[in-house]
Amino acid sequence: MTIRVMIADDQAMVREAFSVLLNAHPDIDVVATAVDGLEAVAKAEELRPDVIVMDIRMPGMNGIDATRQITRQTDLPSKILVLTTFNLDEYVYEALRAGAGGFLLKEASGVQLAEAVRVVASGDALLSPEMTKRLIAEFSRLSTSTKPPVGERVDGLTNRETEVLTLVAQGLSNAEIAGELVVAEQTVKTHMGSILQKLQLRDRTQAAVFAYETGLVTPGRTHL
Repeated sequence: MTIRVMIADDQAMVREAFSVLLNAHPDIDVVATAVDGLEAVAKAEELRPDVIVMDIRMPGMNGIDATRQITRQTDLPSKILVLTTFNLDEYVYEALRAGAGGFLLKEASGVQLAEAVRVVASGDALLSPEMTKRLIAEFSRLSTSTKPPVGERVDGLTNRETEVLTLVAQGLSNAEIAGELVVAEQTVKTHMGSILQKLQLRDRTQAAVFAYETGLVTPGRTHL
């Protein structure tokens, strides 16, 4: 199945270069570009792309506000892949909370860009181990939630689902979680689908945010 992509960036050269790089892959089709967040929201509603490659810093409506508007519309299928100049700048944390499904450095190669689009389109989170570590620290520093820690369980989830959610928040892939829990990878995928449905979350990235903001996982409890 072809992945339909939109590129939102205020720099024409970036839009053109990324379009060429992505269209070189037979399973990816760039269906639109946008010069700012406002246009990205409008075209997302009109064209309903599978993935939006979204720059953070754009004039007018920035990528964070556009991401937030798009992900709030539950009928839109679009996943957001955020572009960032630095491995973790001050806006990445807010983009994650806004519903971004992954992050990619602008210096990434064409092959890395295409693979990132595929990962995000599949519903998986795109967070490198290094970025996950730094995001954990950022959650600890910036979170202003007054909710008490939920302890070892999340209401509505089974014990095994809570275990899976905890490991997702710690940055483990499905394969790594399967190894950790000694179960089949498909079993992990099934648990993940149930978690998202029960908690009414879009993807595993939002699940990780939920785990940190409710206190299920804290920076001192990681495998990284």
